Amino acid sequence: MVSRKRWMSLMSGLTFLLFCLVACQSLPGHHSTMIEFEKRQIDRNPSPIPLSPAESIKKIQLPPGYSIELVASEPMIQDPVALTWDGNGAMYVVQMNTFMNDARGTDQFASTSQIKKLEDTNGDGKMDKVSVFIDSLLLPRVILTIGDELIVGVTNVQHLYAYKDTDHDGKADQKRLVFENSALDARNMEHQNGGLIWNLDNWIYPSRDNLRFKYKNGLLVADTMIDNMIGQWGMTSDDYGRLYYSEAGPGLPVVQFNQMPAYGSLNFTDQYSDEFTVPYPIMSTLDAQGGPDVLSSSDSTLTHFTSGCGQSVFRGDRMPADMYGDYFIAEPVARIIKRGTINNQLGKRTVDNVYQEKEWLASSDFNFRPVNTYTGPDGCFYIVDMYHGIIQEGEFAEEDSYLNKKIKALGLDKNRHMGRIYRVRHKDFQPDYILPSLLDKSPLELISYLSHPNGWWRDMAQQLMIIHGDTSIKSRLEKIILDDIKTGQNHLAALHALWTLEGLGVIDLSVIKNVLHSVHPQIRKAAIWVGEKWIRQEDTAFMLSLAVLKNDPEQDVVFQLYLSLRTSGSATARSIVEDILETNSGNELIQFSHAVFLDSHARAKAEASRIKLLNKGDKKLLAQGAITFKQFCSNCHGADGKGILVQGIPSIAPPLAGSPRVNGDKIMLIQILLYGLKGPVDGKNYPGVMLPQKHQSDEWIASVLSYIRNSNDLGNRVSTVTVEEVEDIRQTASMDAMPDQRLLEIFKLGRGEAQNWSQGKPGSNGQRWGGHFRSALNDSLKKQNAQ
Repeated sequence: MVSRKRWMSLMSGLTFLLFCLVACQSLPGHHSTMIEFEKRQIDRNPSPIPLSPAESIKKIQLPPGYSIELVASEPMIQDPVALTWDGNGAMYVVQMNTFMNDARGTDQFASTSQIKKLEDTNGDGKMDKVSVFIDSLLLPRVILTIGDELIVGVTNVQHLYAYKDTDHDGKADQKRLVFENSALDARNMEHQNGGLIWNLDNWIYPSRDNLRFKYKNGLLVADTMIDNMIGQWGMTSDDYGRLYYSEAGPGLPVVQFNQMPAYGSLNFTDQYSDEFTVPYPIMSTLDAQGGPDVLSSSDSTLTHFTSGCGQSVFRGDRMPADMYGDYFIAEPVARIIKRGTINNQLGKRTVDNVYQEKEWLASSDFNFRPVNTYTGPDGCFYIVDMYHGIIQEGEFAEEDSYLNKKIKALGLDKNRHMGRIYRVRHKDFQPDYILPSLLDKSPLELISYLSHPNGWWRDMAQQLMIIHGDTSIKSRLEKIILDDIKTGQNHLAALHALWTLEGLGVIDLSVIKNVLHSVHPQIRKAAIWVGEKWIRQEDTAFMLSLAVLKNDPEQDVVFQLYLSLRTSGSATARSIVEDILETNSGNELIQFSHAVFLDSHARAKAEASRIKLLNKGDKKLLAQGAITFKQFCSNCHGADGKGILVQGIPSIAPPLAGSPRVNGDKIMLIQILLYGLKGPVDGKNYPGVMLPQKHQSDEWIASVLSYIRNSNDLGNRVSTVTVEEVEDIRQTASMDAMPDQRLLEIFKLGRGEAQNWSQGKPGSNGQRWGGHFRSALNDSLKKQNAQ
């Protein structure tokens, strides 16, 4: 990968010119040339007027050899945000038809969105048949095909449903609940689940929260993980089951990829290069939420990620070999797709830019909004372009804000109900337009697809064999595994065969022990991973057989052994873990993971001891508050309350750990959560605002505030907040406008004029506050509303 970057930066002179000429001749009519790609010319005055798909394609720049072609567009689809394919190659497209049709998000939560089924009936690679598979949905956001069913989740709801077309008319006529959680999701829609993936390890992972699922008897059975994953829109995995999340708000383009989430959260400050957080658009970014603060002073282009989403690790077979395994992430505000190379540094993964100060794909079309990317069944790279004027959710485009003014001035609210799906291809490869028919294959027939060069086919074959539940194929799968032990030449097929046996529940310990001696390190790693079944049973003989791998030459194997054994109570396991830690004292990945594990364990133990001393009511409040904090507050304030750190600095919201507002006056804290907070905090400006939560119940407010004031994880130790206190403040200290810190301080001082506030009660006879304070408060509100 390094040589690729050097080639990009060192090419010059006659060689460079000749290459450009060849590229131009080989791509007649294609807009992108090497010269344009290298120079990165900025359109400083992009027009917001919508373009046709053909016109929009001309605005897209790609490296030489690559081209982009239309697969589907309006009116066939509108407002697409995600897609998936079933085993026969039918495409299901999620449409958010009510998303931000004006700057206020009017009627955004009306149940009028759709999921459409698209098909290519003549084999030309373009969709020519469409049907409304599911109608009347509330902003659908989670989609996954499992067999002949489509799993769907919608906004504000945590239930998951399976839909099926039983009469083959292209429309779902059967709906059933596969995961039940009746609690409404009260988070901002940008912070709710935005992805669902059936991973290599046969767990189904959402993009956020601390749950994962197993598909059993037609249902999704939940398992609770140690930490809350806080990815946002989209997620992806690589050939070996490693998951990749991203966080749009704090501008983190890739997170939680150095350790599987079941072992806890693990992130390094240097897990991607500084340059990888910097977008390189080819148009001035006039509609960035942060306004001038996030724009370059020279050309008004976006200076850092603000909406990274829709990431994918490319695993197709109809593109250049150096693209396989690379990491791609869309940035719809910058109108780019960034490409990164994943490096292995003694087991620790890092991501770097492939190109220097430029992007793999960039557009100067104002309405181009790439929001998701995929590897397709045809071996090519797919892009979901929402093609929408407004991309920022309404709560961040308030009246009189910079973004709101831009929306109105440019007429962006008029640019809606369009959308495109593109295929990126390369001149040296022909897409595989032959549709898969995997839904029609028997389990025995599906086995051959485990060695397919396209990861999409391997994944689908594994999933379908598990769903079929036919254990008669066991010996055939074992043969693939055992035949590969000495050569490793078919290791991907062996890897999928191993996990298929696990998913079918017929994996034998004898096979695992044999696989521990495979020549391929990823097979040895998988053997440990699959073998956790026997580690949990404290099978001493098996753990002794694992001991030989503590000195494995590949750090991936050693790290997996450490992770799989570190929670075991077995003396044998503890001995192996101690040896690993001693032998690998200089390995950053292992040592940091262990330090985080010990800290987490110590905090959990201290928290449990402290909670024992609380009364029953406080215990209930803190338990409820902990759930809310992990699902809601940690998105911006961090799991430890220290903020989401970018290069060691809290970037999106102020820290809660040790905060004087958290540990101090309860009334002010209740007001902040009820009515929000904007402007600088302790002199520092943050990109977001604290949104009002007055729509939540008094118990909800009391529980989350009690937790952040009494959490061992956050290090705060003050009194809890009662439901009665919240009710009191809501009734007697309400605010009509979102306050800033200065106003709240004035409010606090003014309480001194009230008679009974030392006891936390308002003044009598309906007089809440003294005259001087009331006047100051009204003046402040008037000034605030006038700004």
